[in-house]
Amino acid sequence: MVGSSAVVGWVASRGSTGGIKQYYLGGVTPNEVVPDKGNLQVIGNSTFITLQSSRLYMVFQLETTNTEPLSWLIYATGSSGLFPSAPDYALTKHVDKVSIRIDYSKANLGSSQVDGSSSSSQGIGSSSLQSDSCDSKINLNVPLFFDITQLNCLPVWNAQGFILRYTQSSPNIWSFILSAPNPNSYIAIGFSPNGGMVGASAIVGWISSSGAGGGMKQYYLTGLAPNQVVPDRGNLHVLRNSTLITSQSSRLYMVFQLQTNHPLPRLIYAIGPNGIFPSVPSFALARHQDKASIVMNYATGSSALGNPSMNLKRRHGVLNILGWGILIIMGAIVARHFKEWDPFWFYFHASVQTLGFVLGLIGVISGLVLNNQLQIDVSIHKAIGIIILVLACLQMMAILARPKKESKARKYWNLYHHNTGRVLIVLAIANIFYGIHLGREGNGWKVGYGVVLAILLFIAIIFETRLWSRD
Repeated sequence: MVGSSAVVGWVASRGSTGGIKQYYLGGVTPNEVVPDKGNLQVIGNSTFITLQSSRLYMVFQLETTNTEPLSWLIYATGSSGLFPSAPDYALTKHVDKVSIRIDYSKANLGSSQVDGSSSSSQGIGSSSLQSDSCDSKINLNVPLFFDITQLNCLPVWNAQGFILRYTQSSPNIWSFILSAPNPNSYIAIGFSPNGGMVGASAIVGWISSSGAGGGMKQYYLTGLAPNQVVPDRGNLHVLRNSTLITSQSSRLYMVFQLQTNHPLPRLIYAIGPNGIFPSVPSFALARHQDKASIVMNYATGSSALGNPSMNLKRRHGVLNILGWGILIIMGAIVARHFKEWDPFWFYFHASVQTLGFVLGLIGVISGLVLNNQLQIDVSIHKAIGIIILVLACLQMMAILARPKKESKARKYWNLYHHNTGRVLIVLAIANIFYGIHLGREGNGWKVGYGVVLAILLFIAIIFETRLWSRD
């Protein structure tokens, strides 16, 4: 990448902003990627970018001293929700990239590299992604046990070229053909009861690119570690002698039949690491290098990106932001600066803090449920959340032990109550921003909560200034 000149384009998903710029890659760090510099002679007024049907179309013209442009090309995608913007138009680090060598005279792709690992042009990232489509007739040159002329077909993972064909062969028999470019590893389709990997049963197939060996097995995902993915186990009733895997035109075709009244709609697709296959005696499955999930509607033959936990994740975030990140802070401001409005300040403080505690408690519980569904490592975020909940419980219980104003113990109680509340607020703010980062919700959530936090801070500073001037 270093020394390359790149044409970069972007359009926000809502079409509100967009642009095209040339960048010069002077190094691998973001501050070494320089906008409006480079060795490409872009013809003036030739650049154009537009968004149509959820695809970007970027147009430009180059004036070259040679008869052809440089043959080594690098493609990259940026972080979701992050765009170059004025004044510096800095480019964030890419989330994925691929490089190819192109023969302009023959319009053929040569060897390619994905994140530094080479593969042949027959693998993923080459034209073989398009060698099968739902418009093409399938002919596997092998006898199948079901009618393939009436198959439903849909692309289920465009990024990796996965195509799923299926049909209900009889009231309780469903037939499937999964087609994908041969990644020189395994391909997998999992049927999940909840959209997560844990608890799913998967059909996994593989054929080495050299054709030396191949196979198909069912695996049961009892956990996320490789030793928790158990071969020859699962909840799928696969018909005997119905499984087949074959390779044609650098694509794998995995055929199987399930005995069920209706297959589970939440499907997970995965590809394994290049060059690593299940093998005797254990047939252990290496950790996937990429995966995707969809929600399938078998009746209509349609699918949607499957993130069944998205709504729960956002509810978890909203509840915790409202509870710990807004209401608790509001209650603390009122308690510190409105004591002359006795007893209103106390009832307002107690009511707001109680509401914040209830919302925060529900938010923590939803977070634990979410973590159980997704089975991802968020141990730091989880630990801070539990600490916040414990501190909040101590604060609520402290109300029951609140000494009278005349008591000598009151000043120690105040010291404990105030400082515990301050620690809780600091931890809550930090954990909210960290949670937004973990949830990959982009800058919108960070900016939104940051604005609310800035308003609360501004109000607190005004009242604090008034308090100090009064003293």
